[in-house]
Amino acid sequence: MLAPLLLSLLLASGSDVKGEVEDKKPNFVLMMVDDLGIGDIGCYGNDTIRTPNIDRLASEGVKLTQYIAAAPLCTPSRAALMTGRYPLRSGMASPGRVQVLLFLGGSGGLPPNETTFAKRLQQQGYTTGLVGKWHQGVNCEFRGDHCHHPNQHGFSYFYGLPFTLFNDCVPGEGSDVLVDLQLALQHLTLLLGLGLLTMLAFVAAAMWYVPFGLLRTWNCIIMRNQDVIEQPMTVETLPQRLLAEAQNFIKRNADRPFLLFFSLAHIHTPLFTTPAFAGKSRHGRYGDNLEEVDWIIGKITETVDSLGLANNTFMHFTSDHGGHLEDSDSLIGQKGGWNSIYKGGKAMGGWEGGIRVPGIFRWPGRLAAGRVVDEPTSLMDLYPTLKYLAKDTQPDRHLDGFNLMPLLEGKAARSEHEFMFHYCGVYLNAVRWHPPDSNSIFKVHFFTPNFFPPGAGGCYDTKVCLCHGQHVTHHNPPLLYDLFHDPSESRQLTPETEPRYAEILQQIGSDDSQVQPNTIQNQMSWEKILWRPWLQPCCGTFPFCGCKEDKNI
Repeated sequence: MLAPLLLSLLLASGSDVKGEVEDKKPNFVLMMVDDLGIGDIGCYGNDTIRTPNIDRLASEGVKLTQYIAAAPLCTPSRAALMTGRYPLRSGMASPGRVQVLLFLGGSGGLPPNETTFAKRLQQQGYTTGLVGKWHQGVNCEFRGDHCHHPNQHGFSYFYGLPFTLFNDCVPGEGSDVLVDLQLALQHLTLLLGLGLLTMLAFVAAAMWYVPFGLLRTWNCIIMRNQDVIEQPMTVETLPQRLLAEAQNFIKRNADRPFLLFFSLAHIHTPLFTTPAFAGKSRHGRYGDNLEEVDWIIGKITETVDSLGLANNTFMHFTSDHGGHLEDSDSLIGQKGGWNSIYKGGKAMGGWEGGIRVPGIFRWPGRLAAGRVVDEPTSLMDLYPTLKYLAKDTQPDRHLDGFNLMPLLEGKAARSEHEFMFHYCGVYLNAVRWHPPDSNSIFKVHFFTPNFFPPGAGGCYDTKVCLCHGQHVTHHNPPLLYDLFHDPSESRQLTPETEPRYAEILQQIGSDDSQVQPNTIQNQMSWEKILWRPWLQPCCGTFPFCGCKEDKNI
């Protein structure tokens, strides 16, 4: 009599434990590299740069081959990733020359009323953290209102760069910000000085030197939550500090559901010169940096696995957009990434090389190892996927992404993205259509950037391609390609070569789900992005900003 009773108690206890495991919310570790080309990674075809840790994630999980960023530049692409919506819907797309935020002291940024996946998961009881790059703005009306800050967008912990890593952060690397305007102001100052117009010369000098001459102080800072802890930052030790913060966040929260968005400062220029990796690759400093990225990804994976979290942790690796083809010099060589067979790169509108990025997902407890998904998917799909896995069923605003889990688990063979829209700034640049009755993925380009010099593969005169005016060529009828048969967009289709030519143009022209750009306040206007001293984050008393991180904290 006693044995059956003990057996029934053990079985009951076992089912309770199993139920707890099944009901346990998964952790999320999202890792994003800056400016990484899809062709830079071994599992995407690169056989000369060593990326064993990233390749291992792919072999132990699922690899997407048509994973598309919503924009070919960081600020709008990251806004779309975190909101699940085209950047146009949140005002994070530009009608003019400047496509990204340029100053921490500007008032533009991800609107406070927008919803991020971090905010949704926070409401589901998750501890949420962002380590690394933000680049979605900080203040709106005064220094310290932090209306655009990560803490206001659902990240309970933030450590990293509220702006981004860029050349101005390292003396001698040149400038990335409005270089022509800087030169014009310098020349104006010189002319006024030569004319002995002392007061005007002083004003002109102040207009140039204060916002531009001190860019390293204004933009190159590190914050912990809402405190500036280093200004300007020491770039040389940044990779190690970001990695340590990411690892410590995972360790601190190992016993509760957490979301970590690890947004690496790599592989944007200026490139790092970490001694352990310098000169070790076959591709100069860029290759050295990429192999350092792979080592960092390996350390994060090792941290997750060593804590016994692997089977309950959804890990994701990607890039915000394609590699920067035009970034090179005679001293270092190529400083931007390789986009494999795909045409174009960073800032080149809808060309595949600027928007097709690595997409790797590992979750040993849920996803089969070695699966490859060739269907069209989007960085915007991450938001609804996280919501689904966190069991968030509350109403939401309109989303442009779809839950990826049916594709990742092999329960669906086809993507829910029949149409995808590709914007260059606020302008509809290209559209892809995946007909329900075909494997073909048709893509039209309404306009394309004007490469320079003619015949080149990029805009080597302006260093980044622009989206308006004389910088683009409009096409009527639009250029048409079939990505299924021609992923490099090298063979233009015509009515003679494509039987469905007229139908394709009609379908794309009749789709009514395009985003209308004039329905929300634009965050990327000159008024919003230019520097204002009263908005500038500062460690100390403005304008005497300066401090170094206390390593004992």
